[in-house]
Amino acid sequence: MTTQALPHGFVPAHSNTTAQDTLHEDITITPADLRRTAWTCSFGSALEYYDFALYSLASALVFGPLFFPSNTAGLGLIASFATYSIGFAVRPIGGVVFGALGDRIGRKKILLITVTLMGLASTTIGLLPTYNQIGLFAPLLLILMRILQGLGAGAEQAGAAVMMTEYAPYGKRGFYASMPFLGIQIGTILAAVVYCALLFGVKDFEHSWIWRLPFLLSFVILIVALYMRVTMKESPAFAKMNEHQAHESTSLTTLVKTSWKTIIVGIGLRAGENGGSSLYQVLAISFIVHTMGLPALSGTIALISAALVGAITVPVAGLLSDKFGRVKTYRGFAILELVSAPFVWYAFAQGQTVWAAIGLSVGLGIAAWGMFGSQAAFLPEMFGARHRYMAVSLTREVSAVIAGGITPLVGSFIIAMTIRYWPTHAAPGAHAGSMAWIPLALYVMALAITTIIATFFIPECKNRNLLETKDLL
Repeated sequence: MTTQALPHGFVPAHSNTTAQDTLHEDITITPADLRRTAWTCSFGSALEYYDFALYSLASALVFGPLFFPSNTAGLGLIASFATYSIGFAVRPIGGVVFGALGDRIGRKKILLITVTLMGLASTTIGLLPTYNQIGLFAPLLLILMRILQGLGAGAEQAGAAVMMTEYAPYGKRGFYASMPFLGIQIGTILAAVVYCALLFGVKDFEHSWIWRLPFLLSFVILIVALYMRVTMKESPAFAKMNEHQAHESTSLTTLVKTSWKTIIVGIGLRAGENGGSSLYQVLAISFIVHTMGLPALSGTIALISAALVGAITVPVAGLLSDKFGRVKTYRGFAILELVSAPFVWYAFAQGQTVWAAIGLSVGLGIAAWGMFGSQAAFLPEMFGARHRYMAVSLTREVSAVIAGGITPLVGSFIIAMTIRYWPTHAAPGAHAGSMAWIPLALYVMALAITTIIATFFIPECKNRNLLETKDLL
């Protein structure tokens, strides 16, 4: 294979964009380097979202009775989702700490650390004793592992997005930056398939050792991801800045003072994407299984269906953002989430596997993950080069707490209140809490509206010079 010079992340000589200094010179990256980096970042994302989907499914299906037993209906589920939210709560800490280090010592080294932290924490969950075995120490250890997962995940996706955006050829950032996000579908499908296989024919899944196997498989993914990342080259943009000593680190205080406008807009952009994704990927599964009475297998089938659709949606969204711009593409998927939410949640309330799969494929696979795919290059292009890793991490993870982390908890509370105050006994065959689809749909719509509004506060940033030190706003 011949070597091809690609202007990775830099403005080409024929561009009308004026570079700030000579740091925009082309860096030779072979197609093999580009492919290797894309696959490497994808495997890290696959591990993160394998963990994410795995913990989501386990929270909805088994963690309640195993680690938070309660005689009060719904309390075990709420406690289980609370540990899910804790993982999101610590993600901004991991994002700031590891993001700052990524801006100082390089993207590659931090991506090695974050994937190790996530993989080891997930593997350990598969070894934890339950509440019946060691009492309160069981949920405490589960919470500790969830915290470690969150710290590592806090900078993983941001690092992958920044790395691929800085690697990608000029004019094709949206597509190439979306490639690592395919790891989301890979990890989600893998987790769902594993659970689906284990659920088949197992009558007492909650009290069987079978639930541990998916977590133990995290170690295999970790080994593969580590091997690939060790052989990965550093980001060309960071290498250029390092060469010219232009990578002075930015403190969190300085970042907030200089970038607060861009960060706030970024948080708004992620409201519909992260909040909607979290609601669909976590709470919807619980609603389908626990509220509508479908077997657990139906929830995993719906998730597999959505992930397969999402595997097509993500790169297509990246391509669309290259052609039509980041803002228009992102806004389009947010509008789709807004108008589809009532139909999606009504489909869930039908209590049928086929409708559940269709609903989740539209709400999660197309609308939410469409925003995610077009977001890959969007967020890194919004921030200046010297603090890009930390800024993207902070934006992503603060929004993950506000929009993503608490949504399953709020949603489960909505279901509990619906069961109590909106009885449906008069309707033949109706399940307690089935009418919760209405407030849950309104919740998704509110998140989507927030994102749509945010798109009007950010100018187009497609193909922006990645060595520019100032933010877009």
